[in-house]
Amino acid sequence: MLHLLSKSIYIPRITMARYLVTDPRYGFLKELGLISENSGLFDGRWGGSGKVIESISPANGKVIAKVREATPQEASNAVTETRKAWPQWVSLPAPTRGEIVRQIGVELRKYLEPLGRLVSLEMGKILPESIGEVQEFIDICDYAVGLSRMLPGNVFPSERKDHMLLEKWNPLGVVGIISAFNFPVAVYGWNTAIAMVCGNTIVWKGSPSTPLVSIAITKIIANVLERNGIPGSVASMVTGGSEIGQVLVNDPRVPLVSFTGSTTVGKQVALKVQERFGRSLLELGGNNALIIAQDADLEMAIRAAVFSCVGTTGQRCTTTRRLILHSKIQKEFKERLIIAYKSILERIGDPLDDGTLYGPLHSQQAVNEYMTAIQEVKNSGGKIEFGGKKLDRPGFYVEPTIVSGLSPKAKIIQKETFAPIVYILEANSLEEAIALNNDVEQGLSSSLFTKNIGNIFQWIGPHGSDCGIVNVNIGTSGAEIGGAFGGEKATGGGRESGSDAWKHYMRRATITINYGNELPLAQGIKFE
Repeated sequence: MLHLLSKSIYIPRITMARYLVTDPRYGFLKELGLISENSGLFDGRWGGSGKVIESISPANGKVIAKVREATPQEASNAVTETRKAWPQWVSLPAPTRGEIVRQIGVELRKYLEPLGRLVSLEMGKILPESIGEVQEFIDICDYAVGLSRMLPGNVFPSERKDHMLLEKWNPLGVVGIISAFNFPVAVYGWNTAIAMVCGNTIVWKGSPSTPLVSIAITKIIANVLERNGIPGSVASMVTGGSEIGQVLVNDPRVPLVSFTGSTTVGKQVALKVQERFGRSLLELGGNNALIIAQDADLEMAIRAAVFSCVGTTGQRCTTTRRLILHSKIQKEFKERLIIAYKSILERIGDPLDDGTLYGPLHSQQAVNEYMTAIQEVKNSGGKIEFGGKKLDRPGFYVEPTIVSGLSPKAKIIQKETFAPIVYILEANSLEEAIALNNDVEQGLSSSLFTKNIGNIFQWIGPHGSDCGIVNVNIGTSGAEIGGAFGGEKATGGGRESGSDAWKHYMRRATITINYGNELPLAQGIKFE
């Protein structure tokens, strides 16, 4: 197998903060190769000559590292080299590609804890969640390995004598992936593992606020590829902001752009990609509701609500934003939820510390948006039942917040605020609760707690939830990799991870083969 050394993986030069280099607590940075004598240049295969940005620790507001981004031209060059690598990659049998993805999963297992610690350091989620996110990438690698031996086609009966009618799926080529800060590993992993076994090559633009995570992941993948004689540019990575993303969005050599982010930006991505007749896979905003029916197991519902509302400090696209409570149980549920929130305040801390249950928001911008939302709640006449303040400590910490007293039509409820704020609404029936659930422009995740089997089938039926994820007796967060992940309406309609999400990364060809000596036309048409 020909070994090609790729210079297209634009990993930027890194200057780590001195306090991280000297503190043994951050030894995982050296283990991941982010601290080296080469100052991040990594044998000359890694470059970047754009502007210098800072990676900031959400836990204390300190600079972690200075990172030099790619330029738009370097991003375009990365597409060029990734496209050059595609013929070699696609020529491998699908099970062989699966074997290489299996090795990527094995390598990720070796670095499971260091990578998890890096996610906690740079993104800010607590360590168990961060390790779980890396585990998602490992799990999807396992899934993709099996998929590599199961990619299907179809044989249909032809109406014409001595004809065979087939359906075959072929890879697209270069897949562009633009991911967000809140899941800097998992979303890239969902796309990459499946796209690669389908026969595609990858150009990834991670969030500019989590560049170290992107660098560490790409180094691991590139090492596996090159160990197998495959150019590292099969899985290229570029860093930067919107101007780098626009390179992928506008480049006709990138037939599919997978975008995770806000609905506003996602709509712009979709329009730009469609202008050049490309495809977009969109995972956009969520405004998720958790319905508690009168007959629900309240103890279980409280536990689910707490994680769904405050897990990842409310920075999941599947975070519960609206709690729709039956009027008969709303008072008791609210009281118990406030007690649970008080216990959360006792477990606030550095996301890298054992025992921390609630960490910081990701950035000062997120804190500003939280405070703006709190002010809008007050201006609209809402009642803050719990929280509503920025915590007086270093870093980007805010109180988890419960709000009541607002109309479901209130502007602040209708939009998504990416922060730990939940709005309590009341309903007198399941029909009313379902109507409230559906009465927002987003349609990602939803959940119903009930013991009534009739309620369940009403909820999951055509007149029930209009979301892509419809749960019963679990929270709105915590999807498994086996099911397709995504939502409807302004959430974008995309599907990633399991089920038949692999179809996004392939094109379908309908094939008719005439193996006879006559030339009959379909529908019995005579043209003689």
